[in-house]
Amino acid sequence: MRLGMVGLGRMGSNMARRLMRGGHEVVVTDLSPDAVKGMAKEGAIASSSLDDFCSKLGSPKIAWLMVPAGGPTESTAQAIAQHMKSGDILIDGGNSYFKDDIRRSKIFRDKGIHYVDVGTSGGV
Repeated sequence: MRLGMVGLGRMGSNMARRLMRGGHEVVVTDLSPDAVKGMAKEGAIASSSLDDFCSKLGSPKIAWLMVPAGGPTESTAQAIAQHMKSGDILIDGGNSYFKDDIRRSKIFRDKGIHYVDVGTSGGV
């Protein structure tokens, strides 16, 4: 399976590694080009922007966000959703405020996008 990981901090990079060890193809993107290059050296598929990231995802598109809660999650989710269609999957792995997730889930549901809130804390 091919899926994408947005955000390559401690949690996102370790999740990407585990997914790759499990045999999955992982497309990665991050604000830090060095983080993307580092993951590419480990076997991830590098992307240089959210547009490039989305173009490299399979069908259905599966994008996993590991970015800070609030504005970064909101803007990233909205930008990626522009590239998604009915049946695609958007996973928020950050610690978003639950009312924000409820609001986003309604917006994406109306577009047929499966939105999954899986707030993550601790180690991977």
